[in-house]
This record gives sequence, C-alpha cells and structure tokens, in this order.
Amino acid sequence: MSSRLLKFLPFALGLCACGPDTSATSGRFGLDVVMSRAVADEVHALQVSVVKDGSRRNCTELQRTCLNTQVKREDLVVLEDPRGNEGRALRFTVDLAAMQNGGSQALAVDVPVGRDYALVIEALAVGSPSRFLGSSCNYLKVVNSGDNAPVVAAPLVLTEQSCDPSIAP
Repeated sequence: MSSRLLKFLPFALGLCACGPDTSATSGRFGLDVVMSRAVADEVHALQVSVVKDGSRRNCTELQRTCLNTQVKREDLVVLEDPRGNEGRALRFTVDLAAMQNGGSQALAVDVPVGRDYALVIEALAVGSPSRFLGSSCNYLKVVNSGDNAPVVAAPLVLTEQSCDPSIAP
C-alpha cells in the first residue's frame, strides 16, 4: 500500500504544503517546513502523523502537547516512507546545517486515500527519550489518489513540554 504525502522540507518560520502523485490507494502532498534559525538549532527531528476524524479535533488543542497523549493509537493512520518503513508516525532527522544555510531537505510520506484527516507535525529535540518542542496541525478534508490541491500548513507552534512524543508503529 503505497501513497505519498509530504515531499519537500526547507526551514525558516512556518509550514506550507502542496503536491502531486498518481497511485490508486494514495495521494501526495508537497510540504515546505519553514523555521527560524533559533528554533531550528534545537530541532533534531520532525514526526509526522495523520489523525482520523480531523473535523472532530481542535488543532489548537492538538498543538499544546504530545499527540500520543491526546489520541488513541487506532485513531492514527498508517503512513509509509519511500524506503518502505511504515508506522502511525514517521520521524525524519533534520539536517540543521542545510536548514541554517537556507537549504532544503526532501521528505516524502505516503498517506491512504480518505476523508477528514488532521496532519500533525511535531518538532522534537535531541535526547532519550525525545522531547516535544511544539507542533503544527492542519485539516486535510480529502486525500485523493493522484494529485491533490495544495495545502497551506499552519505555523509551527512552540509549546515545549516534558512529554515523550514517541508513537509506536
């Protein structure tokens, strides 16, 4: 089951998504993540999750703390990256040197075709366990196979918490 969601990752101070693909069971969205240099210094990874029944969720509330403390595991759709790794949340290491020099980083995630999702991107700090720095939340009303209309992602809200944002595959 391959479907593409997120594709490009440049940093400066917000998030912005758009994108295409042609698969029978998935849709692809391009994603640009923009973050201030000061914020990017602490971010080690981004964790991407997609929650079912997005319209029932309050994105402002979802951004306050770790997603895994607010939703049930079965409310998260299974995602897949281009290497075939699957999980209810996928993590991508951030190339800080590239981001701080105005560069970008490619990011791709497959999302099942469906309706009424919430896309949550959590910024994680280095450490064991990981530390939640903040997140972004956007509603995805429809994920079609093939090309999808561009999505403008919400800005990354910094609300550092002591929770461990890890989500089991």
